[in-house]
Amino acid sequence: MSNPPHNFTTILFDLDGTLADTAPDLAFTLNTILEEQGLAALPLQTIRSHVSQGGAALIRLGFGENLDEIAFQRLRNRFLKLYATHICVNTRLFPEMDRVLTHIEDQGMKWGVVTNKQAWLTDPLMAALRLDQRASCIVSGDTTSERKPHPKPLLHACEVANSLPQHCLYLGDDPRDIQAGNAAGMTTLVARYGYIHADNSPEQWGADGIIDDIAELLDWLRSAPASGTGRPMPRHRAKQSPSEPRSGCAGFIKT
Repeated sequence: MSNPPHNFTTILFDLDGTLADTAPDLAFTLNTILEEQGLAALPLQTIRSHVSQGGAALIRLGFGENLDEIAFQRLRNRFLKLYATHICVNTRLFPEMDRVLTHIEDQGMKWGVVTNKQAWLTDPLMAALRLDQRASCIVSGDTTSERKPHPKPLLHACEVANSLPQHCLYLGDDPRDIQAGNAAGMTTLVARYGYIHADNSPEQWGADGIIDDIAELLDWLRSAPASGTGRPMPRHRAKQSPSEPRSGCAGFIKT
C-alpha cells in the first residue's frame, strides 16, 4: 500500500445522486402515485433532476405547489410507504463506484455516507447494496438534531469514523451538501454526474472542485496536495475523537 499524497483519512458521500443512482425507484414511486390519482406519469429525466431535493420536492413536482397541508401529507405518507417496498429494485451504484470504494479501502482510508434520507430508508438501502458493513459511518437525516445544510451531521460522521474534519472530503450533488461540508471545515467536491438541474450552476456553489465522473475522484485524490486541505473549523463544532459486493440490488423488497 503506497502512501497517498494528501492528508485525507475519510471520504464521505451523499447517498442519492452521488453514491447510488436511486432515481429509477423514486421515479417508479412518484409515477405510481400520480397514476393512482388519475394523472400522467412524468419522464424519468424530469424526475432525476429533482431527486436530491427529497421526497417533498418530488411530491410538489408531481402535484404542484398549491396542495393544502392535509393533501400534501397524505400523498407524502403514501409516497414513503410505497418507496419503502420498492427501495432497491432498480437502484444501482454509479458506474465505477465500487472500484472507487475498493481503492479507498486499499489505501487505508475510510469512507461513509451522510444523507438527509431518514434512517428507516437509508439502512435497508445500504444493506441491500451490501455496503452497510463496509461503510465506516452512515449518518441519516434523523441521526442528529439537524440536517444538511447544517454541518452537524457531517461532524457526527467524523466522530463515528474517528477522523478530523480537515482530513475529510465530502462529495455531493446538491448545494446543501457543499454548504454543510464547507461549514464543517471539510474539503468539498461537486458530483456533477448526479442529479443537478440544468438551471443550476455548481461552479458557484463554493466547492473545492467538481468531478464529472466518479472515477475522476481517484485522479483528484492523486493530485491533491498533502498540506492545506480542509477549512477553518466552524464555531459550532462537535467534540472530536482522537486520532466483493454487488453494485445493484434488484429483487430486494422491504416488507
